[in-house]
Amino acid sequence: MVLFLLLILAALVLGIIGFAAHGLFYLLIIGAVVLLADLVFGALRFRQHRGHRIAR
Repeated sequence: MVLFLLLILAALVLGIIGFAAHGLFYLLIIGAVVLLADLVFGALRFRQHRGHRIAR
């Protein structure tokens, strides 16, 4: 969970810097790619953990 949140924070920071700074549009693109990769990673982890619940 910490990795997921850290990657979202990094993507937001890169996106903001890429949007605000002149000539650093590539940081916005990198931030978007990191965000998409993180969302896919989170969805795969959620799907994996959802099926392995222990019934008590």
